[in-house]
Amino acid sequence: MNTIQSRRAAHAFPLFLFFICAAGLLPAQIHLPGFNAALVHPDLQENRWPARWIDVPGEPPAAYGVYHFRKTFSLNQAPETFIVHVSADNRYKLYVNGRLASLGPARCDVYNWSFETLDIAPLLAAGKNTLAAVVWNYADKKPAAQMSLGQTGFIMQGNTAAEHAVNTGASWRCLKNTACSPWTEWKVLGYWAAGPGECVNAAAWPWGWERTDFDDSRWPAARAGQQGAMKGARDYPGRQLTPSPIPQMERREERFARVAEASGVAVPEGFPARTAASIIPANTTARLLLDNGALTTGYLNLHLDGGAGAEIIIGYAEALHENNLKATTKSYKLYPKQHRDETRGKIFIGCEDKYIADGGAGRVFTPLWWRTWRYVELRVRTAAEPLVLKDITGTFAAYPFRAAYTFSAPERPELNTMLDIGWRTARLCANESYMDCPYYEQLQYFGDTRIQAMITMYNTRDARMVKTAIEQGRRSIAPDGLTMSRYPSSIHQFIPPFSLFWICMGHDYWMYRGDEEYLKTLLPAWRGVLSFFEHYMKPDRSLARVPYWFFADWAAGFKNGGEPPREKDGGSAFQDLLFIMALDDAAEMERAFGAAAIARHYQDMSGAMRKTIRAKYWDAERKMFADTRAQNSWSQHVNTLAVLAEIVTGGEAAGLMDRVLENKTVTQATIYFRYYLHQAMHKAGLGDRLLDNLQIWRDQMALGLTTWAEMPEPARSDCHAWGASPNIELFRILLGIDSAAPGFKKIRVAPALCGLKNVSGAMPHPDGDISASYREDHAGALEATLALPPGTDGVLVWKNREYPLKAGRQTIKIPPTQ
Repeated sequence: MNTIQSRRAAHAFPLFLFFICAAGLLPAQIHLPGFNAALVHPDLQENRWPARWIDVPGEPPAAYGVYHFRKTFSLNQAPETFIVHVSADNRYKLYVNGRLASLGPARCDVYNWSFETLDIAPLLAAGKNTLAAVVWNYADKKPAAQMSLGQTGFIMQGNTAAEHAVNTGASWRCLKNTACSPWTEWKVLGYWAAGPGECVNAAAWPWGWERTDFDDSRWPAARAGQQGAMKGARDYPGRQLTPSPIPQMERREERFARVAEASGVAVPEGFPARTAASIIPANTTARLLLDNGALTTGYLNLHLDGGAGAEIIIGYAEALHENNLKATTKSYKLYPKQHRDETRGKIFIGCEDKYIADGGAGRVFTPLWWRTWRYVELRVRTAAEPLVLKDITGTFAAYPFRAAYTFSAPERPELNTMLDIGWRTARLCANESYMDCPYYEQLQYFGDTRIQAMITMYNTRDARMVKTAIEQGRRSIAPDGLTMSRYPSSIHQFIPPFSLFWICMGHDYWMYRGDEEYLKTLLPAWRGVLSFFEHYMKPDRSLARVPYWFFADWAAGFKNGGEPPREKDGGSAFQDLLFIMALDDAAEMERAFGAAAIARHYQDMSGAMRKTIRAKYWDAERKMFADTRAQNSWSQHVNTLAVLAEIVTGGEAAGLMDRVLENKTVTQATIYFRYYLHQAMHKAGLGDRLLDNLQIWRDQMALGLTTWAEMPEPARSDCHAWGASPNIELFRILLGIDSAAPGFKKIRVAPALCGLKNVSGAMPHPDGDISASYREDHAGALEATLALPPGTDGVLVWKNREYPLKAGRQTIKIPPTQ
C-alpha cells in the first residue's frame, strides 16, 4: 500500500460520515434565483416536451456553422401573454417580428442546460407574426467557457396549449448561412480562450431574414430530432433543460469618444460623437483607429453602404503596445502598453473580425458574440466601388447590475475615482457568469469569483449571480471531490486552493445573505472537497504535496506559475493555513445547519494543525512565518493567512503585519492577494494603513487604465475583477461595515478612518441600507451617524470600546479621551 493509500485508510471516518449525512439533503431540482415555477407549466416540468430540438437537414450536426430558423403563424388578436421557453446549442439570438427579443442560452453545461422563459406578447400583433432565430455552433473552435452536447440544435416550447403553435419541429423552416466562417488570422499576446473571430461575406448573407416580410418559401423544413425535457425527466439522454437563473444582459448604445488616428479617409466633423458618413474611395487602403475613452464590452455595429468587394478587418484591443523590434517571442512582457491613452508610435495587436461588403445599401455588421475593447481598428481595402462608412457604434452588453452604494471622502477624491474604476471592472467581468477577464478568457475562476461575489454583495442588491456561481462550483465537481478551477468550461483544469475558496465563498454568502436552506444542499459537496484534502494529511498534521496547479498569486517570488514554495513532500505553510481556514468556515456552517459530528471533526482537524504551525514555520530571527520548514523564503501571503487563521492574534498579529508590510525582501502580494492582505491588516488592528497600501491602484490610474489589471505592469489583461477589491474594503475597512451574524442580521461597524476627518457612505443590505457618516475633529472627538435596516442591531467599535447600535438612525458622539 502506498503512502497516500495508507493516509486514505487512516482517515476513512469522515468519508463514511459524509455518505451517511448526505442522505436526503440534495433535492432533485435546485431552484436557483430567476426560476419561477409559475412560469413553466407543470406538464413541462414533469414530462418530455412536445417541442423537438431542430437543426438543418443535410448538415453535419457537430460542424462549425451558422443557421437560421423561422416560424410564421397567425393570431386572431394580440395576446395579453404569450410565454415561450427557448434554448440552443451552442447559442442563439431570437427575433420576434424583426425585433431582438432574447440572447442565450446563459452559460451552462449539458446536465444543466439553460433555457430562457420569455413573454413575447408585447412584440406580437393580430394577424401574421414571425419568429426568427440565428443559431451558431463553434464546434472545435468554441470558447473554453462554451459547453455543448456536440450537436447543433434549437428548441422553442410554448408554455400552454395557447402557445403550442410555435413549438419547434418540422413546421419551422431553416437555412444554413454560407456567408459565415471562423476568422483566426490574428494573434494576441498571452493565453487566449475566448473563441474565434467571425468572417462574413455579405454577398451570401440572407439580408432581412428576421423580418416578417422575408420570403422563406424556398427554405427547407427543419429536421426534427429529440424531444426536449427538463432536468429530472425519466431516462432522458439529451440536454437536461434547466431554467436560466439570471436575467437577460443589459444592452444600450455607446458612442466612441474620439478618432485617435486616420489614414486614407477623411473624418467628418462631429464624428464619432454623432452620426456622420465617411467615404473611402475605390481602390483605396484606409485605416481608422477609434478610442472609446474607456474599456467596454458589447457588440460593434458597423453601418455601411456600397463598396462591393471591399474587405474590412475589425480589430479589438484593450490598449496599444510599444513596438519592441528586438523581441524574439510574442510575449506581452516584451511589448509593454505604457500609458493607455497614448497611441502615437505604438502597434495594434488584438482579436479580429472580417467583413466583405456586397455593395448593398443599409448594411449593418454586428458580430454574433460580444467583444471587449477600448480601441477598435478598421483596416479597409476597397475594390472598384467606394465604400460609405455611415456610422460606427457599440452596444454595451453586461449583466444588469445596478450600483446601490454611495461614498464621499472630500479630502481624498481619488477614492471615488478608484470606486468608479472598480465598478466598471466588476461590470465588465460579469456577463452570463462572472469572468476572470472579458477580453482573453471569459472564464469563471472560483478564486477570482469569491472576490467578485463580495463586490456584488457590497455594491448591489442583486445576489443572483453569487448564488449561481456557487451552484456552478457544485456542478464542476470531479469524482474525487475537487471542483474545477473554473466553470462552465469545456477544458478541465484544477486549482485546489480555488476549491477551498469556493467553500469560503459559500460562507461569505451565508454571512451576508443567509439562505441556509439552499446552502444546506451544498454540505455534501463541501465535505467532498475537504475529504480530498484530508487524503493528503500526514501524521505530523500537515498536508503532503497536493496535486494539480496550486496557484496562489502572480507574485514575483512565486516562480512556478504563481505557486508558493513547497517542499518535495508538500511541506507548505500556504497549503496548511488555507486548509485550516476552509475547515473553520465549513465547521461553522455544519454547526449551524449541518451535522454536529462533522463540525467537531473539522474543528479537531484544524485545531490539531494549528498547534503545529508555529513549530514548523516560525522564523524566530525574522519574527515571521516562512513559506516552508526549510525557512529559506518568506512571503506576505503566508503571514497574511497566519493572521486570518488566527495563528497569531492581538499585539503579536499587529507586530507581524507591520513587519511584513515594511520588509520589501519578502515576496510581495500583487493585485489579487491584496484582498487577503488588507483583511489581515484590519484584523490585526492596522486598518488605518489601508490608504497607504493602495499604491498598486494609484500606479494603474497614473497609466490611464479605466479598469483594474490582472497584475502589475507589464500586464496581459487590463480588466480583472479580482483587482476591484477596494470596492469592498472602502466600505468594510474604512467605513468599517461588516456582517456579525448570518444573513447580516447583526452588524459590526469598526471604522479605520486612515486619518480622514470627514467620510461617509452607504451600502446595500438584504433589508435596506446601512449608512455611516464620520466626523472627527482635530482633538480626536468622533461624531458617528449610523443607520441600520429594520430588524437588525449591531455594535460600533472605536478605540477598543463598543457602543450598541439599533435599527434606524442614531448619532453617537465620542469624546477624545475615549
